[in-house]
Amino acid sequence: MRPDRLPRLLKRLLISAGKGLAVALLLVWSCGPIALMVTAAFTPERDIFGTGAVWNPTLENFHALWSRWGDFFRALGNSLVITAGATALAVAASLLAGYGYSRWRSGFLARTAFGLIALRLLPPIVCTLPLFPIVNVLRLNDTHVVLIVLYAAFFVSLGTMVMRAFIDQIPRDLDEAALVDGATRWQMLRLVIMPLAAPGMVAVAIFVIVFAWNEFLFAFIFTAKNAKTAPLVLSEMIGSLDGAEWGVLFAAATVQLLPLLAFVIACQKYLIEGLTAGSTKG
Repeated sequence: MRPDRLPRLLKRLLISAGKGLAVALLLVWSCGPIALMVTAAFTPERDIFGTGAVWNPTLENFHALWSRWGDFFRALGNSLVITAGATALAVAASLLAGYGYSRWRSGFLARTAFGLIALRLLPPIVCTLPLFPIVNVLRLNDTHVVLIVLYAAFFVSLGTMVMRAFIDQIPRDLDEAALVDGATRWQMLRLVIMPLAAPGMVAVAIFVIVFAWNEFLFAFIFTAKNAKTAPLVLSEMIGSLDGAEWGVLFAAATVQLLPLLAFVIACQKYLIEGLTAGSTKG
């Protein structure tokens, strides 16, 4: 090996080692709390905060969760219904709005697009005060419908921009060819646009699912019993009068988190496409 190549080889090794160390630190930072939570869920409660070196996994925390906190599983079912409804509504509205913003351009539409982005920057708590009397008048308090509409509305602005970026990459010639062949506007949207924009629809769905599954504020304000979601029951476990049962709490958090985590990992390709939509031209 030539002597002048040694510094370059050493530099490459140092760069690779630095990248590996950065990735390792990022994994520890991101996955460490999750690993600790899942491990604690399978640990006897008396040993969760102990210093013993031997880990004795057990299912007693999950048995206690099932027997003493039946409300959690009913709330988990409510979360599933609300998340599914909000996702379907948000994806449908974002697809239609994104198509409109992509195919029609005007000063008015440009201003409304800016308004959508500005509204998305508002914290959710700002919307609760004016919405509360409206929800009361419509008698939607403590219903699945109010949370479905709120969660979908909260993400339509971001979903519209994501769908617009995806639909912008679909040639307009395909629209015109479908219309010339006799397709209606709805048929063209269903048979041409939707299949090609499917990755964007999945990306929007992932954003809504992650938000709706974990959302606490709207659920806390607008529900009491019938539409109570899993995050509310988790908060009740922490504030229990008998003191927090940490083993049961970690078990409940694991049950709530793992399905969502598995879903996001399975769909991470579409999530990355949604985050980078419009950054490159096809």
